[in-house]
Amino acid sequence: MGKSKTTKFKRPQFNAVGLPVNAVKEADAEEEDLGDDECPAEELLEKLQSPSADTREFACASISRVVQQSKTIPGFLQRDAVRRLGPMLLDSSLAVRETAAGALRNLSACGGQEVCEDMVKHDVMTPLTALLRESCAGFGSAAVPMKDQKNAEEDVANEAVNLLWNLCESSSQSLSVFNKAGLLDVVVQCLERHPHNVELAISAAHCLHTVTEDNPELLRSTNAAVLGVMESVLLTSQPTMAHTLLRTLAAGTLWNMKASLPAARQAQTLNAVVATLSRCLDLDTGTLIPELRRAEENHRNTAAGEDAEELAVAEMDEEEEEEEEPKRKKNGKAARVHSDFSDLLPRDKEALREATALLTAQQTSLEIIVNMCCSDDPSDDEWEEESSSDESDVGPDGLCDGVSNLMSPLCLSAEVHEALINHSIPEKVLKKTEIPRKEAMDVCHQNPSWRCMIKKMQRVQSRALTCLHSILSTMDAESLGGAAALQGAAQHLSTLVFGAAEIPKDKEFLEAVISAMRSLLQMIASKNISQCMTPQQLMSLSEAATRCDVVSVRVNAVAILGITGSTLAKEKGTAETLQMIGNALLQVATRDADLVVNGEALDALFDVFADGDEAETAAQNIQLLPALKALQPVFKAKIRKEGRGKYNPPQLCVLDNVKVNLRRFIGYLEKVVKK
Repeated sequence: MGKSKTTKFKRPQFNAVGLPVNAVKEADAEEEDLGDDECPAEELLEKLQSPSADTREFACASISRVVQQSKTIPGFLQRDAVRRLGPMLLDSSLAVRETAAGALRNLSACGGQEVCEDMVKHDVMTPLTALLRESCAGFGSAAVPMKDQKNAEEDVANEAVNLLWNLCESSSQSLSVFNKAGLLDVVVQCLERHPHNVELAISAAHCLHTVTEDNPELLRSTNAAVLGVMESVLLTSQPTMAHTLLRTLAAGTLWNMKASLPAARQAQTLNAVVATLSRCLDLDTGTLIPELRRAEENHRNTAAGEDAEELAVAEMDEEEEEEEEPKRKKNGKAARVHSDFSDLLPRDKEALREATALLTAQQTSLEIIVNMCCSDDPSDDEWEEESSSDESDVGPDGLCDGVSNLMSPLCLSAEVHEALINHSIPEKVLKKTEIPRKEAMDVCHQNPSWRCMIKKMQRVQSRALTCLHSILSTMDAESLGGAAALQGAAQHLSTLVFGAAEIPKDKEFLEAVISAMRSLLQMIASKNISQCMTPQQLMSLSEAATRCDVVSVRVNAVAILGITGSTLAKEKGTAETLQMIGNALLQVATRDADLVVNGEALDALFDVFADGDEAETAAQNIQLLPALKALQPVFKAKIRKEGRGKYNPPQLCVLDNVKVNLRRFIGYLEKVVKK
């Protein structure tokens, strides 16, 4: 019933791991649990006018911390916080600039789209643009004596780029300003700092990945130098997880900019993009997460021992050689010679940052592959000379808007198809759909600061399931390994859903796994390959789905019943199972509150009971004809009453088709009864 496109993913708006504002620790710890009447907005905003740079910095850092509690944000907005913080971006003190950008960054991240649009309305882009230009101009002003050592302008730029990223992701007006102000070159300049400041480079890469998506105006201004920088990032070889994330984001940006690539370089660049994603997915989080956690513990123990030894040496020096001062001193203590400048963040958090970068890189890689499979941009024609249409009857998708369609295969360009297959992307995606390894989950459970990794690992699994669905919707069975591989994948998905004592209730996982299962079962059915789900599993899946408030979960579960039922209807001795499926579908068609789900259930009934002796027997046993006759006027009335107000034109078109098909199907059943 039409083509659908999987939703393009957006990053989480706020990551609390390691806020970048240096002065935040100075803020009063008691501010963490502020009541509604205790928000210090006015007092902090007043301090922005202080002649003391230290006071202004403290105020900005405190605001940055307080606004992380979303309930405090209205208090700041009512007091014109954006207009009062804006000038601080161009303060004479670099520390104030950095903390002001950090405060606005957190305000934009924690306040969401509405706050971002309000910030743009209050002209925050003007001082932000000036700040970015001044900061980038200052990159060369301070000596950088050692690799991986930052200068203060880069710290300011990092906060400013993150603020810009938030705004451009949430506000079309800020994206328009980005295009007109020529900020692409400025952000690329930040990306070019990657050899010694990977943190700033990653922030810039995130921003570029966002602003280049569906932005033809920007792509028209892209030049060879910009593309060259992106490609040079892909060629970096540093093995850290931070660099893995950097390369992944560069790959995603190059995919977004594909229409700007010279024809002679398209195939080579596409291959480099897919190779980068492939190498990222090769990384085994089940092994690496425990290793990083152990490395953190070892470092902590080593650091504690070094501090104790250092203190003993310092005391000995004071007693025996009071007249000599150590050559290197820091805060009255001898400084360690092997200072590590590679990490710009607190050293005891380095392993956690690496783990976060690893999981973010893998999630982003999977999202890029989904977007490659689902791209329907007209500019895609410029990538390819021919396209390969997959004629197999592949699986449907639950549309994000709740439209339910039996999906026709999406068109995947020959070049993209070949690259994905050559780099074994389908197999690697399937591997990522596995349940996160117990050892990795356990080490994260044991430490409070690592528990956030559990959700990130689960999200990678969910993204992999969504990615698997997209791959199944764009490739033929032979490309995916044939019947044996498809049966193995179906068995694996069944284990994910039915392997535990009860079906998982997590909405994100359930939505992804049912979508993938629907696509896979449709492909298997189209190839007459035997299915692996038992009637009992089908019913438990149906029951779990009907309790879920996500429309697409219910839509896909109903479709799975229809796919399985229509396959069983061709076999002997299946009438009893068909009755079970028919009753379940009738219940959904009659009782579900959403018209789209009602329509999908009716569609499934048409498929299951369309033909065959077993279907005829089952239809008579469940009194399908009188049930549908009773439902028909109710369904029509519901469309008239709710249709125009709640559903969009494509959904209404599908529902009208279902209404027509219901009338025809009732006519068909009446003829069967008269035989």
